[in-house]
Order: sequence, then C-alpha cells, then structure tokens
Amino acid sequence: MNDRMKLYIDGVWVDGESGAGIDVENPTTQEILGRVPEGTAGDVDGAVMAARKAFPAWSATTRAERAELLHKLQEGLAKRAEDIGLSIAQEVGTPLRIATRIQAALPQTDVGIYIDLLEADEIEEQVGNTLIAKEPVGVVAAITPWNYPLHQITCKLAPALAAGCTIVVKPSEVAPFTAFMLFDALDEAGFPPGVVNLVTGFGPVVGEALAAHREVDAVSFTGPVAAGVRVAEVAAKTVKKVTLELGGKSANVILEDADLETAVKVGVSNAFLNGGQTCTAWTRMLVPASRNEEALALAKKYAEGFTMGDPLDPATKLGPVVSGAQRDRIVEYIRTGVSEGARLVAGGADTPDGKETGYFVSPTVFGDVDPDSTIAQEEIFGPVLSIIAYQDEEDALAIANNSKFGLHGAVWSNDKDRAIAFARRVRTGQIDVNGAAYNPNAPFGGYKQSGVGREMGRLGLDEFLETKSIQI
Repeated sequence: MNDRMKLYIDGVWVDGESGAGIDVENPTTQEILGRVPEGTAGDVDGAVMAARKAFPAWSATTRAERAELLHKLQEGLAKRAEDIGLSIAQEVGTPLRIATRIQAALPQTDVGIYIDLLEADEIEEQVGNTLIAKEPVGVVAAITPWNYPLHQITCKLAPALAAGCTIVVKPSEVAPFTAFMLFDALDEAGFPPGVVNLVTGFGPVVGEALAAHREVDAVSFTGPVAAGVRVAEVAAKTVKKVTLELGGKSANVILEDADLETAVKVGVSNAFLNGGQTCTAWTRMLVPASRNEEALALAKKYAEGFTMGDPLDPATKLGPVVSGAQRDRIVEYIRTGVSEGARLVAGGADTPDGKETGYFVSPTVFGDVDPDSTIAQEEIFGPVLSIIAYQDEEDALAIANNSKFGLHGAVWSNDKDRAIAFARRVRTGQIDVNGAAYNPNAPFGGYKQSGVGREMGRLGLDEFLETKSIQI
C-alpha cells in the first residue's frame, strides 16, 4: 500500500477534514495501490486562504528569486524521474518506456520553459503615453486529469508560479500519486508557506468548491467538455478568469501525394499513444478513396503490432486503460461503431485473450466510417481509430473541420507548401505537418469546444497575468 493520507496546505502536510480516503486502483492487476484523502469544501477553504495570505509577498518576489526556486523544483523532479515513471505505469497503465520518456520527462521541460522566460529580460511595452504592465492574476486553482497526471499539473503550476501567483492544485483522484511526489519536491525546494497547496478529492466537491471560491482569481481546468462547462458556469458567478483545455477528435489528413505507409504507421502510433487516452490523439484518419483498401491493410498491420500486456514489461506497447468504467465506455463505443455500419478492420469489443484481469481493450481500427457517425464525432479516449475515405482535397478539408472539437491534427504531403496551405485552413489549435515534432515552447489549446485560452510557452504565462495600462 502506498497511502498518502495528508493534504499539503500552508507549507505543511496536514490531515484532511473528513478523515476519509479514496482508493487508487492499479488498472493492470485491479489491486489497490493505496489511498489519498477525500478532501472537503473546508479543506479547499483552508488551502485557498493560505494561498491568499501568501500572495502579496510571493507576487513581490523578483524574477530571479522565482527562477531559483523553480530550478530547485526541476532538480527535485529529475531526481524522482524513475519513481514518477513507475508510478504512472502503475496508476494509469502507460507502458513504462513511455511513462519514463514522456510522462516523467515532460514536467521537467515544463518547469524549464518558465525558468528560461524568467531569466530573460522582460521589457515593458509603451504605447504613446501609456506604460503597459503585466501583473500576477492572484490565487489560481488548477484542476487536472488522470491521463498525463503530472504534466497536466506542471504546465499550469510552473507558469502560475513564474507569474507570481499562488496556487491550489486538485489532481484527479484516479491517478494522484505523482502529485504527491511533485509536492514533496516543492516542499524540498523551499517554496514559502501557502504559495503551493494540494487538495485531493472528487470533482463535484473539491473542484466545484475551488471554482466557486470567492478568493480564487483564476481557474485552469483540463478534462472533458461537460466538466469544463460546469467549471465555467460555477466560476462565472464570481467572474473569474477561466482557462479550459478540453477534448479533441483530431483529423490525420493523408493527401494523395503523401508517403502512405509512413503516414499510416505514424498515425496509428499517435492514435494509440497512452492507450488512446490522449486529448491530441489523431483518432480520425482521412485517406484518399483510391487508396482506402491499401490504408486499411496498413493500419491493420500496425495496429496488430501493438502488443498488449503489463506496462512494466518492456515488450508491452499497449497497457490497460485506466479503469473499469473507462474500459466499459470504450467497448460501448466500439459496439456502436459496428451497429452504425463501420467495418471492423482490427480489434473489437471482446475481452482480449488472456486479459481477463485488468482493463484491457484491443487496439481497434474501423474502416468505411461515416464522417457524421458516433465514432467519428465523439471523443472515445481509448485505442480506437476511425478511417474515413475522401474524394478530393476540398472534401478532406470539409471532413477535417466537421467536428465540434478543434484541438489538434495532422496533414501529410510530399509538397510541404501544399501541406502548410492545407494546415492553415483546418480549424484547430495545433496541427503537425509530415509528422513534425512536438514543441513544448509553442502555445497549446483549441478552437470550438476544445477549450478557451492557451497553455505552454509565453502565452501559457500570459494566462496568469493581468494587463494594466498606466498613463504617464
């Protein structure tokens, strides 16, 4: 058992108000890994008031002072990287290689981005007789999900602290242990009491209390659309600044002149990354109708290469999904895809052979998918790929934009200029050309129901700043 039955409030580990705990399950073995506190609105109030008390002094610190503490935090995360990767493999089901290479490494990068920004010269802008100043927004509430449980905290916490804000973090109760490792590192780094606070618990209690609290100035939320809408509704009553990073149904558009095999191979890997539990996953693959059968055969081959198993086994490419509820939801979507007439090319709804224990879903590929069907429109959040044939480039664009989401996407062509021109017309916050690498310094966020605001890079810092015009 890995019990962490304390909250971090005002610089110390304290008992929760209720004394109750939440069990955390290993999705591979279905065993209980440990427990964390079931926080209350009273716990939230204590954490928020500690953050409010700490804000004047913290906001008055110099950029160099904040950078120095973030350096110490980065070192603390690096020191714990192996344990973080192992914890995420056990909590989320991410294969250990990916958990270490991405899940444990990216949070260190998140912190480093804001160290670099703090260490660069900050020149205030002057427009005519007006000096435009940037000031910290105040007390921040960060409400984060389970799929990238540490990165989704650090990409909020690092810019908030760099901006001079204080923060209360509510991690997902499904995969909370890396948040405790983060706060061990924060405590070790020596952040002043009240600057960083941790309250675990359920969204309808802790999340709502944070969004509603009169002393919270900004809420940064990552999660599903329905929960994000609720956060925005609750926060609106006290007119808070709200940043939302919500769902996605990204299109991977393979133009007719592209290297089909490379595009399909990379596309399948992207769709199944982290068990498909990634908001940016390219879950719709758009292929020329003339090459549809070839694309389906390639996708089947690559999908069947995703070996399922224990995330701690180096041979595993696809671990379990995070919970029984998540597995059941994905399986129901697969059944819906079949009932609505899509062709099952690989995988399916049946429990994989030999995987009666653990929440495993076979890597699944559908062909002949109607662009308006359920599996083409709704975020499944599992290892399910829909392949859609298009007639020409304009048809491909129409299908790509036929979504309530607009978070991510991809386009492939042997003509880079053609691909860039196509990318400009896709209504999405990010899009990759020919498998280009992720850039953590670039702004991240979406159009339409994928969210409001941006994370990462300079724009991620701006989300935690207010703008003041000083006439001189």
